[in-house]
Amino acid sequence: MTSLYDQHLDRQPANFVALSPVAFVERSAEVFGDLPAVIHGARRYNWAQLRERSARLAAALRALGVGRGSTVSVMLPNTPEMVEVHYAVPALNAVLNTLNTRLDAPLLAWQMNHCEAQVLITDREWAPTMAEALRLLRSEHGRELIVIDVDDSEYTGPGERLGAHEYEGLLAAHAPLARLEGPADEWDAIAVSYTSGTTGDPKGVVTHHRGAYLNAVCNAVTWTMPQFPRYLWTLPMFHCNGWCFPWTVALQAGVHVCLRRVEAPAILGAMREHGVDHYCAAPIVHNLLIHADPALHEGITQKVRGMVAGAAPPASMIEGMARLGFDITHVYGLTEVYGPAAVASQRVAWADEDLSEQTRLNGRQGVRYPLQEAMTVCDPETLAEVPADGQTMGEIMFRGNIVMKGYLKNPAATAKAFAGGWFHTGDLAVLEPDRYAKIKDRSKDIIISGGENISSIEVEDALYRHPAVLACAVVAKPDPKWGETPVAFVELKTGSSVTAAELVAHCKALLAGYKLPRDIRFEPIPKTSTGKIQKFQLRERAKEPAKETPHG
Repeated sequence: MTSLYDQHLDRQPANFVALSPVAFVERSAEVFGDLPAVIHGARRYNWAQLRERSARLAAALRALGVGRGSTVSVMLPNTPEMVEVHYAVPALNAVLNTLNTRLDAPLLAWQMNHCEAQVLITDREWAPTMAEALRLLRSEHGRELIVIDVDDSEYTGPGERLGAHEYEGLLAAHAPLARLEGPADEWDAIAVSYTSGTTGDPKGVVTHHRGAYLNAVCNAVTWTMPQFPRYLWTLPMFHCNGWCFPWTVALQAGVHVCLRRVEAPAILGAMREHGVDHYCAAPIVHNLLIHADPALHEGITQKVRGMVAGAAPPASMIEGMARLGFDITHVYGLTEVYGPAAVASQRVAWADEDLSEQTRLNGRQGVRYPLQEAMTVCDPETLAEVPADGQTMGEIMFRGNIVMKGYLKNPAATAKAFAGGWFHTGDLAVLEPDRYAKIKDRSKDIIISGGENISSIEVEDALYRHPAVLACAVVAKPDPKWGETPVAFVELKTGSSVTAAELVAHCKALLAGYKLPRDIRFEPIPKTSTGKIQKFQLRERAKEPAKETPHG
């Protein structure tokens, strides 16, 4: 049914433009072109130069046949080139596929074939792995890619060139596009990112321009990030497109401080030398800073704000960062919601609480991002919202514009993920009385012992409160009597010592008896490149007899 407001009031170029985060790049170059945009070793680019380099790359890719719906895969660390592909590829309405630098050749070949990549941009450091991946693409999938090699100014190690094109030469050979325009339809795909694939093949999460635009804005609003931030790339840009922060930094005309290696001296050195005031990381990276040599913190006088996600942060980490004077914001999300899409939004009254209560409040997954339509905790069977009592368990679900298009070439998985009109996260949580969500566990990580549900996160929190524990993970171990019992894998801080019996005694003061770990193993804990603990590996280890390992 039409109304008088539908008459002669049509969409047209003057009043409607599809939302795309590449618009942020154009504005920053136009308004703040003389301001710094990139710091990487000896290299410096302002916003006008960064925009020009991105537009030259877009022109070069267009000349190579890249257009709407083309996939460009990239194997890059956090360098200027990785920033530029986030601006150039979407400007062509092509789809960016950022590859995890920790993956092996067969899986990389599988992913590039699955998303039908046409072009690969790769850093020389990963030449051996990518050479094998390209060989497998040819031999097993019959696919040939156009390969562009990057010779990063900060990399001096081995690695041959694999393709017919070199990145800087390609940019020099092409005049920049007149404008980074983005798509005609904001629903068009902007990126495809692959989940870890711990069971079966990985799933290709397809995101769109509208969601990337809105989440980039949400990052700034949620963090109250001012204009001209100095943002340090401790978070891999291959992970959920750097949680959309390549576009957030463009929105705020900030400085990308690039980092090839995530190590405490390099992180703290960059903070001191370049005045870094914002960074994002998984809990393991924050712990690196907490336990770094105190001398490395000297000279950092500016207020530093960190964002933590990727795993539930242990209370000891939040407390440790507070002691350092770093302001930490806890966000929550998944690849399917563009990275963070919820935040433990800090209320003014929380500052009046003691540190322990502040830690508890900040450790929750929180509430939806401002531009996400809905987030709640529902019974996964009935989809009824659970009561906000802090006790009734349900599954966190999202609905809104900051949710993926779906899984590439996987309609069954897409339908399952969107059942009932909600995106199902698989994370089990409660709603507290203030309607902040608190994760209790992943559905697959809940330990059911003698009919009782045990949250592995709760046991891990208790272990982390022991001063000797650097990292820990708790998983289920099959038990003939109880069905399952908790087994804890623990890494200790350098120079620390503690026995299994001492750790159990420590936990007794914090946990009910049935939640105590029955088996504690002092072993290295497998982690992904973004710091997530790979519990699927630990579940397999838990079925085996414990190794004889030292504990101090």
